[in-house]
Formats: sequence, C-alpha cells, structure tokens
Amino acid sequence: MTATSRPRLWWTTVAVGIVAVVVNLPWFNALLVSVKSDGDISRGALTLGTPTGDHYANALGAAGYDFPRFFLNSGLIALGAVALVLAIAVPSTYAAIRLGFGGRFILNASSALRLLPAIFFAVPYFLLMSNLGLLDSVVGLILANTFLNLPLAIILLGAGFRDVPVELEEAAAVDGANTYRILWSVLLPILAPTLVAVSVLVFIFSWNDYLFALVLSSSEATPITLGAANFVTSTGIRWGDISATTILSTLPPVLFAVFAQRFLVSGLSAGAVKG
Repeated sequence: MTATSRPRLWWTTVAVGIVAVVVNLPWFNALLVSVKSDGDISRGALTLGTPTGDHYANALGAAGYDFPRFFLNSGLIALGAVALVLAIAVPSTYAAIRLGFGGRFILNASSALRLLPAIFFAVPYFLLMSNLGLLDSVVGLILANTFLNLPLAIILLGAGFRDVPVELEEAAAVDGANTYRILWSVLLPILAPTLVAVSVLVFIFSWNDYLFALVLSSSEATPITLGAANFVTSTGIRWGDISATTILSTLPPVLFAVFAQRFLVSGLSAGAVKG
C-alpha cells in the first residue's frame, strides 16, 4: 500500500462507518426505547434513565400474547420457504442452464416477476390459499413466500451455474455419472456459496414478510412481524413493547447473515466477473 493510498482508504473507512451508523439509527433508537421505562418514553426523554427489562418480558409473553408461538411461526415459515425454494430452484435452474429446458425464457420471466411489487400478488394468493383451504396456516405462508422468492433464487443460481466450467460435467459423464449424479455430487458442492447466499436471502425476506402475513393469516399462523401489532391497542401504542419485539425479531436473520457472511459475499458475486 502506497503512502498516497492510505489517506484515501482512511476516508473511505470513515465514510462507510458514517453511512453504517446512519442506516442503523432506527435500530439503535429501538434498542434505546426498549430498555426505557414507560414514563421516560412518554416524556420523550433523550437520556436512558433507569433501564428496565419489562418490555422484553412483555415481548416474551408476559403481556398475555403468545409471542413464543409467533416466533415459532416465523421460524417455520422462513425455514420452510428456504427448503422449498432450494428444492424447486436447483433442479429447474440446472435444467434451464445446462439442459436447455426453457432456457433464456425462464430466466427472463424470473427477472420480470422479481421486478413486480409484492402487493401485485396479494389478491391472487389470497384467492388461491382460500380455495386450497390454507388461509391462516403456516403451510400457506410457506407457499406464498416460496413463490415470491423463487425468481430471486433462480437468478442467483443461474449466475452460479454459468460460472462452473462445463468440462467438469463432461469429465464426470465420461466416468459414468448420470445427470442426477453430476448435479448432486459435482455441481452442488461447487455452488455451496451460492446456495448459502440464496438461503440467507430467502430466510431474511420470509422472516421479515409483513404483507402476506397480514393478508393470509389471522391468528393461528401469525408471525412475529404481525404479532408486534398487538401492542397497538385502543388505549395507545406501547412503544417500549413494540421496540423490544422489534429487537428480538431482528436477531435470528442478523445472526444467520453474520455467520454466513463469507458465503453470502461470494455467492452474491457469482457471475459478476468473467475471466
């Protein structure tokens, strides 16, 4: 590193740090409010005062709401969507990229679907789940989040498959491997970073979903994103409880992304650089 590049790197680091702080200010504010007493919150006090854990106790069920079940529903929905998306996207993308099944049409259609706003699918999904008897069910929300995130998975996996030299598959075929063996034993280990990136993104998007949870659930399948609205009552908004619920609900996707960060970066960069 040259002497002239050090100041530039330092200023870049400072700029990125400032942007990171600004972007995360709402989260930091929610964290501060979650440990304030109701009196400090109502007065709009900027200082912390005496910290309290009452809001977290309420968020974990002390307020009379079944928040542990809300967290469980969110986990089941997110993990179920991840599993179903990978089960559909991996073979379908391989068929499109390597076997010529649908080819560019499938990838272009996936890109087009991903550009549409989620609200565009709300009414069709409601009618579909109603006809299937899956309203207010975890299975219905898993299917909805799968349909919504499948185009993104196909796009990322398509870039990953293109990066793998076709000579590896030809060599495996010469050794007697069939199509399924090539996919599962040769390609998927190479595409592990891309698979992790897809899993992380689908998990985060499914966990954070609010629109489809609002449209497709009412009580039994309520996830944590919708359950936090229980603290908006006829007597007022319980800001401390909502903030505590928000902090707790952000922990699983954040921890998931942190532990998978190395794979996430390499997976998202697949197809970006051509040798």
